[in-house]
Amino acid sequence: MIALIQRVLNASVSVENSVVGEIGLGLLVLLGVEKGDNQKRAERLVEKVLGYRIFSDEQGKMNLNVRQAGGSVLVVSQFTLAADTQKGMLPSFSGGAAPDKANRLYTWFSDYCRRQGVTTANGRFAANMQVALVNDGPVTFWLQV
Repeated sequence: MIALIQRVLNASVSVENSVVGEIGLGLLVLLGVEKGDNQKRAERLVEKVLGYRIFSDEQGKMNLNVRQAGGSVLVVSQFTLAADTQKGMLPSFSGGAAPDKANRLYTWFSDYCRRQGVTTANGRFAANMQVALVNDGPVTFWLQV
């Protein structure tokens, strides 16, 4: 399971010109689900995402996690993160989870964020989405479990 996280001042996701999810300060999480992923991996990744200290403290050091910073999370499914790009000029998506399993784990991931007390918004699984964000820093990390 892969999360590309970006520290944002704000972010939103739209489908067919309608905003379906938006946050202010927080994390945009682009989530890729791979074959072999399960709820245990999803739980570990949520804990890592929510615990990752990438927000500035009073001294300007990256010492706070999203909860400590009072931020929210916007989770957007992105199967292309599971692509194999090692050979040639055309990505292979054979490492990605089947859509039904990916959707279940994507939903579970978001629900688990909520159960941890973090305000969580979502994109729409398998939709053509437009994501807008103001990346703060920019600060972007690739997390994988």
